[in-house]
Amino acid sequence: MPPRLNAGPDGTLNLPHLRRLEQFQNPPLSATTCDSNISDYIGSGASSPARTPGLDERLAEFDALRNGNDHYLEHDKDADYDYDDDDDDDDDYQDNHDMDNRPPLLRNAHSRSGQPLLNPKVLDGDDDHRGRSYSTRSRGASPLLTPSRPTFSRGSTMRNHSPSTVKANARRKYIYAAFFLVLSLVSFVIQTELSAYIQQELHWDKAYCMLYLTHGSWVILWPIQLLILRINKRKTSWPSFWRRHRDLVHTTAIMVQKQDLDLSRHPAHPRSSPWFYLVRTTAFITCALTVGGLSWYVAVNMTTPSDLTAIYNCSAFFAYVFSVPLLKEPLRMDKSLAVLVAIAGVLVVAYGDSSPTDDDAAHKQAAGERLTGNLVIGVGSVLYGLYEVLYKRYACPPDGCSPGRGMVFANTFGSCIGAFTLTVLWIPLPILHWTGIELFALPTGYTALMLFFSVVMNATFAGSFLVLISLTSPVLSSVASLLTIFIVAVTDWFRTGEPLSAAALIGGLMIMLAFGMLSWSTWREMTEIEAAKAVDLTDSGEDSDSDERVR
Repeated sequence: MPPRLNAGPDGTLNLPHLRRLEQFQNPPLSATTCDSNISDYIGSGASSPARTPGLDERLAEFDALRNGNDHYLEHDKDADYDYDDDDDDDDDYQDNHDMDNRPPLLRNAHSRSGQPLLNPKVLDGDDDHRGRSYSTRSRGASPLLTPSRPTFSRGSTMRNHSPSTVKANARRKYIYAAFFLVLSLVSFVIQTELSAYIQQELHWDKAYCMLYLTHGSWVILWPIQLLILRINKRKTSWPSFWRRHRDLVHTTAIMVQKQDLDLSRHPAHPRSSPWFYLVRTTAFITCALTVGGLSWYVAVNMTTPSDLTAIYNCSAFFAYVFSVPLLKEPLRMDKSLAVLVAIAGVLVVAYGDSSPTDDDAAHKQAAGERLTGNLVIGVGSVLYGLYEVLYKRYACPPDGCSPGRGMVFANTFGSCIGAFTLTVLWIPLPILHWTGIELFALPTGYTALMLFFSVVMNATFAGSFLVLISLTSPVLSSVASLLTIFIVAVTDWFRTGEPLSAAALIGGLMIMLAFGMLSWSTWREMTEIEAAKAVDLTDSGEDSDSDERVR
């Protein structure tokens, strides 16, 4: 509120601030040290203040308040002052204004904030409102920064990492990763069993059509994520919620393109659109995924579910091999040993209990078909390991990004893969139909219902696995998926009635041991990386969809 003005018996104003200045002979005050609003009555140090237009306006407003003249207040407010209605509530201000319109932290070189208010040289000028204009409603914007000043914004400040913060960030990231690991394991097992059931027992062996439907279903990942976020932030207005979510995805895409968390390091194109990069990245990553995934659907009708899962999940080894040149990941003895133990466990599960086959033609044909299926899925394993590393390299935010931001962008990119599949990869369907390689036919009845559940489980696995890669690494995610080998073997036991063999038990224990070793190694590596960062340039440790502030 404005400073209280007390009138004496003779009509003069009693100004305690100027009396103190007169008594103690203080040096001239500056705008950075003066607590009161004295810009409206700047004087020369005499006992009476100088009459300025600012003082006349304030006295007129005081008389209007005392006499109850509402008409004057309405006219004066609209005519003389520029109020910002959104500034009455800071939350409304943040909801209705972009961070780009917020004033910067630093003033430019032409600012007079450090100039003494009582400097007699400026009293002869025409600037009657040189000081800070008093207003309870308006927030004036600071001038633009000069190029000689460093560019900072209120949406991003640098802060040091404490050891407790480092451990908390790593722990929170691992908690999220553990949840999505369990979700990916369950969904993958259900999808594997349903796919084998549909092709082998229901005889709907349309490998590419099933691939097209399952990968196309990934398009629902982003809408479902948006719905969940909206339910959690239902008290926020939709325009504000949508703007924040859009800006979050946009800035994360720029981080992915530049592979840098600090967007201010790229001043030439600070708001350049990253969508062309995203489309190009989606195209070649989806192609690698499609070829690898197609091998899985081709082999599912040629080999057993146990062999299919075991060989396909050997992608952990190839993911580690590709991570060294593409991700510049150093060779670590503990990681290498864990991957080798996992691959050995896979081979024990797949071939440890194999027995000599009979000499009849049926068994020989089955063995030959199984070998062909294993070779096909072996090629798919290599391509799937490459897909995981390509996704981590070209479609994930750089290290140091918060888990919330990484999860949001992972599901968004998954939807991009689904959209590319639906809009582009339908082209082979008529070609396969005309050539007679695979006649196009949609399932009906019970088969369609089972296919629907398989598609839903595949979309669930895809979303959770993409998040898992984004939070950890392709190697850890691949080794974690090896746990499905033992789970699928147990599921086959309950479904077919055949008990687990000794090889399945030993191989499963080896895989779980390797996963434990790799998890410990990854945890230690994540902690070392976080501790090595002296400065955090992200906006917040809690980069959720609603709390993100965009520069």
